[in-house]
Amino acid sequence: MSAIPEAAASSSVEARKRHMLESALTVFARHGYRKASMDDVAQAAEVSRQGLYLHFPTKEDLFRETVRHSLRQAQVAVEAALLDGSVPLEDRLVRAFDAWIGQFVEAMGADVDDLVNACRTLLGETVDEAKHQFEGRISDLIGSSGVAAAYRKRGLTADQLASTLCATAEGLKCIHSSRRAFVDGMRIAVDALCLPAAGRR
Repeated sequence: MSAIPEAAASSSVEARKRHMLESALTVFARHGYRKASMDDVAQAAEVSRQGLYLHFPTKEDLFRETVRHSLRQAQVAVEAALLDGSVPLEDRLVRAFDAWIGQFVEAMGADVDDLVNACRTLLGETVDEAKHQFEGRISDLIGSSGVAAAYRKRGLTADQLASTLCATAEGLKCIHSSRRAFVDGMRIAVDALCLPAAGRR
C-alpha cells in the first residue's frame, strides 16, 4: 500500500473518531453522564456499538476523551479570537468568552451537576487547569491593553479584572438558556470593564 492511501485512511479514521466525540459531547451535555449510554452515543454518531467500542472501550474512556477533545477545540477557538488584532479589544474578549462558554449554553441539559461531578471524578484537575489557563490568557490580553493601566491607579490588577470577567461569565451561563443572551450579557460586562480606558484609545 502506498503512503497516500495510508494517509487518507488515517485521516478518515480520525474524522470518524472526531465525529463520535462531537456526537458524544451532545449526548453527555443533554442527558448528563449517568443517564447517557453508549447506545445513545452510537445512535447519535450513526455508528454501530461495536464501532464505538472499537475506539472507546468504556463509557469512562469515551467521556474523558470527549471532554479533552472539547477543551482542545475551545482552546483553539479562544486563541484565534484573542490573537485577532483586526478587531477591537472588546470584540476579542466577547468572542473568546463565547468560544469558551457561550457555545455550550444551549447544549446543556438540566443535570449540569452530574457532568461537573463526572469531570472531577474521571478527569481530576484537568478542567480546572484549563479554566485557569483561560483566565490567564484573558489576564494577559487585558494586561497588555490600556484597560489595565486605567485601573492600576485604583489598585486593581489584570488578574483581578480577568477573574471578575470569568466569574461574570459563569454567572451568565447559569441564568441564560440561549447563546445569544449569554453573548449579550458578556458584551455589557466587557464594555463596562473597558469603558475607563475608552478615552485612551
